[in-house]
Formats: sequence, structure tokens, C-alpha cells
Amino acid sequence: MSENKNGNIGNVGWFDITVNNADELMMFYQKVIGWKSEPVSVGDYYDYVMTQPGTGSPIAGICNARGANSDLPKSWLMYITVENLEKSLTEVLLRGGLVLTEIKQHSDVGIYCVIQDPSGGIVALYENIK
Repeated sequence: MSENKNGNIGNVGWFDITVNNADELMMFYQKVIGWKSEPVSVGDYYDYVMTQPGTGSPIAGICNARGANSDLPKSWLMYITVENLEKSLTEVLLRGGLVLTEIKQHSDVGIYCVIQDPSGGIVALYENIK
């Protein structure tokens, strides 16, 4: 996700999926699409940043449903950058949506929260804090 504080408001900044076995799914996407993987240590296991073949550009994340990710939906999740996460969450509730997780920290560059819109769609809202 971008480290630019305000330059990407409204953009889809990232996609990831949380599953019970990230190692297995990582291998699936490597073989089916050709993505390469970069392991990210999360203590006693690894999550993965998947990169585009040839360029090495990050494309998506494949994460284990453990630790901080244990309450995330088991589907591809789109992260949309917002200017002010607290303000956006207030609007979610005022407009009939649901807040599905507490606000979570993404390393030292951002915070995010998973929401459900009134139609049942699930996305994450992400605020750059740097």
C-alpha cells in the first residue's frame, strides 16, 4: 500500500486474501498465474506478498487466518484508501453499513478496518498515516 498520505484517496490500494493455508494457496497462484512470492515472517509462520513476474512489483497478499488476520473474511479483500478512517467509519454506520473489525495497524504506514456496505459487499478502508 502506498505511503503517500493524501495522493491516493479513493484508489484501490491493495488486494489480499486470508485463508487457512496460505502456503498452499500461494503455490496455487504461482502455478496458475505465474505470480512470484515473497515470504513475510509473522512469528512462527509466513504470509506472502505476491509479485508480478518480470517486474517484481507487488500485486497482492496471501495471508493465514491467524493472529491479526483471524477475523478477516476468507475471500479476496479490496482495500480502498480514505482520507480519514474514523470519519469514513462514522459515515458507514450512518448510511446503513456495518463495521466488521476493529481498526488495525498496518506496520507503521497505515491503519485499516473491514466494513460491509448496505448491499452486503465487504471491503477494507485504509488510511495512510505517513
